[in-house]
Amino acid sequence: MSDSFIDRLPSREREKIRKRLRSPEEYERLREKVKGPEDLEREMEKNAEFAEVRLALESEPKAQDKARDAVREFVAENGMDAAFEGKISPEVVSKGLFTVTLIEKAKGQPKLGILPTLKPGEGAPSGNVSETLSLKPALQQQILSSFTLPGGGY
Repeated sequence: MSDSFIDRLPSREREKIRKRLRSPEEYERLREKVKGPEDLEREMEKNAEFAEVRLALESEPKAQDKARDAVREFVAENGMDAAFEGKISPEVVSKGLFTVTLIEKAKGQPKLGILPTLKPGEGAPSGNVSETLSLKPALQQQILSSFTLPGGGY
């Protein structure tokens, strides 16, 4: 159980490191990082749900339309600040000039977001700009629940 970097340290430093790693606090901290079978099962179910939603959004126009309508209704009822984690033109939302998509996050769960689909002549900057704007959890949960209803939800 010797690590190459530990072997190169002076014996006093090695003992400090080994003692710290044997401490109950350190052991507990390391145990919290380890996922149990229940945690892994929940994570797999969540990932399967997101995969189904992503497939539906990318392959079924009705699903995309339903998600777009849900975003527009939510914004009409609760306002722009309650729907998005950032700024977006109200015109884009009111005209439905966006695509609902799944954003891959480096850490944590994937999130739903919108990708504006403006053309350069419609007020969008020139070039290939594709900045995705995250949805807030309340709106995201509303859209996800519509996809997980029995019978597909759409």
